Amino acid sequence: MSSPLDFAVIGLNHKTAPLGVRERASVLPQEQEAILSHLARHADEVMLLSTCNRTEVYLASVHGDPLSAFEGAWGQALRPYLYLYEGDEAVRHLYRVAAGLDSLVIGETQIQGQVKRAWQDASTQSLTGALLNKAAQGALRAGKRVRSETGVSDKVLSVSSAAVELAQNIFGAREHGVKDTLAGRTAMIIGAGETAELTLTHLRAAGIENVIVVNRTVERARALADKLGGQACPVELVQEVLPRTDVVIASAAAPHYVLWPDLVSASLSARAHPMFLIDISMPRIIDPACASVPGAYLYNLDDLTRIVERNLAERLSFVPRADAIVEEEVGNLRRWWSFRTTKRTLAASC
Repeated sequence: MSSPLDFAVIGLNHKTAPLGVRERASVLPQEQEAILSHLARHADEVMLLSTCNRTEVYLASVHGDPLSAFEGAWGQALRPYLYLYEGDEAVRHLYRVAAGLDSLVIGETQIQGQVKRAWQDASTQSLTGALLNKAAQGALRAGKRVRSETGVSDKVLSVSSAAVELAQNIFGAREHGVKDTLAGRTAMIIGAGETAELTLTHLRAAGIENVIVVNRTVERARALADKLGGQACPVELVQEVLPRTDVVIASAAAPHYVLWPDLVSASLSARAHPMFLIDISMPRIIDPACASVPGAYLYNLDDLTRIVERNLAERLSFVPRADAIVEEEVGNLRRWWSFRTTKRTLAASC
């Protein structure tokens, strides 16, 4: 009998931790190297996956207590919100994550690329070895198979499209009691990354023509605006364009709030209509206190749950087949590990 897989995952997600706790465990780009360095003292192989709805650490050849390693890396008491899977369960969890089966939006496709980048980042820093590399490759293969062999990703909502649908529902609820398009509205996107690009695409499809792209690096804002249509704006000039904005969708990484109550209040005083703010950043970059400003309506990631749950039954019907694919791929890794450990054992006995 081969030895068990020395593989573990520790983390928290939208199922185990509220938004405020997920923010505390989120990882800004400038923090990643230090966190990985700390974790590398507790395992031979390390991979860090941080998205808007989860923060997870994958470890191979673990030294000591994985839960303590996680809390130590963040310097916070997070244990009540953490889950720990080991061996086959950890592999199964990774494969389901890559396939979008553990996401807020079942079957969403962004997570596949996020897992790939997490693996590439760890590999670049020489933090991966045979087991983690094989597990990550298997996860990407499982995710690809699930999406191509089942309908779990058909017509699926992303967080970006859910945010745009929420904006449509908000205007529809306030005007005529029906779902309205966003034609004639002005939207502001804060951020210029992948999620911002997806959001802008969905806004265009919903009928919005006037889009302002705001980013700390104006060149990136201009590149996205030129690619999909819109006006670029440096973050320093937000106060000048905010008064003419109907919908603000924030999707960026920043160490501080980009919008705050005084700014939103001043902008609303210069317009006759309400302003809708949707913050899908992690951590949040719109001050939650903006919700108390008269005429401002603020929503966050947790508010998207109602949108996501619509028509969920059809997607869930494909999950059993998707899980069967995951089990096949977990079995493939298990057989590889058994062959590897048996070969090592025989070599050591000769």
